[in-house]
Amino acid sequence: MKDKAPAIAGGILGLAFITFGLNHFLNFLPTPPGPPEGSPPAMFFGALITTGYFGFIKTIEILGGILVAIPKTRNIGLLALGPVVVNILAFQVFMTGGAGLTQAPVILVSTLSAYLLWSARGKFAGLLN
Repeated sequence: MKDKAPAIAGGILGLAFITFGLNHFLNFLPTPPGPPEGSPPAMFFGALITTGYFGFIKTIEILGGILVAIPKTRNIGLLALGPVVVNILAFQVFMTGGAGLTQAPVILVSTLSAYLLWSARGKFAGLLN
């Protein structure tokens, strides 16, 4: 089971990023209500969406999700998704004051990413030298 746990975690994490990334382009999930107009989160998303940068982020999420779901390319996928996960957590801490840290997708993505990074820590250690 120990050998299968990273494969299962990678599959779930990959599926999550592929689903949320594709939803930006295909709109198949219900859209939650946005932040109040004029608030920092609304201005932040307004800048990301109007410049097209949000589409770039979602493309990285899709590609990273595919790479993480495939065991041989999982570590490259983690490198691509690492900045996305850090920014998700930073947004929840700084823009919502920590209120969004208890949302299920945030917990799932951050926990699975941390687990996969920890399970492959030997391979990532070379990046720190």
